Amino acid sequence: MDSLIIRKPTKQVKIGNVLVGGNAPISIQSMTNTSTSCAKDTLTQIHDLFKAGAQIVRLAVLNKEDAHTLPKIIEQSPLPLVADIHFDPQLALLALDAGISGLRLNPGNIKELSAIAQIVQKAEKNSIPIRIGVNAGSLDKNLYPSPTAQAMVQSALNHIQILESLSFYNIKVSLKSSCVLTMIKAVKMFSKERDYPLHLGV
Repeated sequence: MDSLIIRKPTKQVKIGNVLVGGNAPISIQSMTNTSTSCAKDTLTQIHDLFKAGAQIVRLAVLNKEDAHTLPKIIEQSPLPLVADIHFDPQLALLALDAGISGLRLNPGNIKELSAIAQIVQKAEKNSIPIRIGVNAGSLDKNLYPSPTAQAMVQSALNHIQILESLSFYNIKVSLKSSCVLTMIKAVKMFSKERDYPLHLGV
């Protein structure tokens, strides 16, 4: 019997050797909870995730110590790695220089367009995708008083618009909520607006 699940065709991005979106199989991503500056502990978790079946691993890059440790971790990792960047554009640039396979950031959190343009230029040159990650619990309450699915989608679209204005389209998107139904609703709404591949997270 054929599957009852019909996937909507999306654009495809490549994270290391893993294809995401399009007709590619659904991939499994997890993340470490170590301090990335501790290469030994971080690599132990990466290898454990590899053995458990993960195909992509995300690392928090919170400071320059984390960023400067990335080359060693990347060199010894059996899986492609995504650097989680929050507000500091210099950390994104350092991660790209280190050879990271993907970035997770929200360009709207970086105030200077020139800084975003630098990141985009380097990511484009190295064919590195950027994941826009919207979390219902972290929405700007001045703009989105209630963490609804609509608010999550609008936030994602606002971030995407910044990248698209710089002619960058190597994008995937995550819409996270602690409420599964809210996450599902947001994903369905978003899929009507754009055809970027989606990362599902709760």
